[in-house]
Amino acid sequence: MRVATVADGTDIRSGVVVGAELYRFPAGTTVVDLLRSGTLYDAGAAARERGDTVALAEVRLLPPVEAPTVRDFVAFEEHVEGMVAAGNAVVPPEWFAAPTFYFTNPYALVGSGAEVAVPAGCRLLDFELEVAAVIGTASRDLSAEQAREHIAGYTIFNDWSARDLQFREMKVNLGPCKGKDFASTLGPVLVTADELEPYRDADGFLRLAMTVEVNGREIGRDLLSNMGWPFEELVAYASLDAEVRPGDVLGSGTCGNGGCLAELWGRGSAGDPPALVPGDVVTMTVEGIGTITNTIVEGQESRPIAPARRRPRARP
Repeated sequence: MRVATVADGTDIRSGVVVGAELYRFPAGTTVVDLLRSGTLYDAGAAARERGDTVALAEVRLLPPVEAPTVRDFVAFEEHVEGMVAAGNAVVPPEWFAAPTFYFTNPYALVGSGAEVAVPAGCRLLDFELEVAAVIGTASRDLSAEQAREHIAGYTIFNDWSARDLQFREMKVNLGPCKGKDFASTLGPVLVTADELEPYRDADGFLRLAMTVEVNGREIGRDLLSNMGWPFEELVAYASLDAEVRPGDVLGSGTCGNGGCLAELWGRGSAGDPPALVPGDVVTMTVEGIGTITNTIVEGQESRPIAPARRRPRARP
């Protein structure tokens, strides 16, 4: 089943995608509501029977799920290798020890077709081609085997990055923060986990082709199955000593082989492809899920930021 959330004027509705039509759930019904109640499939069947439809071409796509939390992992070794300084492309041993993730801003999620403004002060805007799992049922301290039953489905995730802001703030051994929290694209739909099972390989990974283009030029191409851990392991790790709840989004992290511009820059591409600028169109396609497209637009001017004072060391 393929589930979408759309805006039709001021009306926001979710439903099941069949061909070019959205079979709408009753007004006020959200995807998170249905995940929490365990009735997503029943609601999908009822929506198709009721036949309250709208053409997808006539509405605006929103993120398919209003995520309570968004964790983003870094699960592709090739991406980590490319992000290491040129000439010293060694993946740190800590990467292999356990999946690493950070929390990003759930309020900054946008859908396919949305304009993405260059954040204030950014001169190195970048995309990140990822897939995200969406949690269907709440739990904690899951094993990887148990985690598979808690994944409702998958969607494409573009973790937009202001690289110059990110690299500056991470020198403080914290972050990323403002380099990441201005926009993330989720969409175009949530594909339920059962639909992607035919793509699962012998090692338990989803073998989905992933591509990204800028202005029609292909920049990156990879397989989701090149992840260092399958999604079940990522969910299990996230649930260790913590809850995962319906609607929570867990990103794979950026794929390798051009999944972002910074990886190519790290491999010595000398700024080709260049950083994104207003007017650029970024298109991502993942086999079995679909395509998302966003256009970069001008953002607001940077405001001066007051530097920290040099604090005295007085003691009581």
